[in-house]
Amino acid sequence: MASRIKLSEVSVGDELPALSMTFTREDLVAYAHASGDMNPIHRDEEFAKSVGLPDVISHGMLTMGRAIKVVTDWIGDPTAVIDYSVRMTRPVVVPSGAGVTVDFGGTVGAINDDGTARIDLTATFDGQTVLGQARATVRLA
Repeated sequence: MASRIKLSEVSVGDELPALSMTFTREDLVAYAHASGDMNPIHRDEEFAKSVGLPDVISHGMLTMGRAIKVVTDWIGDPTAVIDYSVRMTRPVVVPSGAGVTVDFGGTVGAINDDGTARIDLTATFDGQTVLGQARATVRLA
């Protein structure tokens, strides 16, 4: 599958369509089972608070995985992503109930001579950035 975005259609500073996604306790349990990360800070409120957290927190890798959806939705081909990295800066706190919303966005940060582009991603929760230095490199058509 080839990417749908062509090099000639992209400029530095272009914003990708933003996404808002809900994180629920059920999502955390499902991710824990799928990933094998059964750390109780992601599912046991009492334990999370006993180690100094305000409540149960999302897995950093779940947040990272959801953030890249901004890029894959925009590029139209997940195989066009050739590099992706983030730094987790703050946890996404997920109290019991309806869950919380994390807002994700992206901007074309650079266009490279090799037909790739660097996408700078943002992830914010409760008005604060939760991922730092979040960048993906994509191959353009």
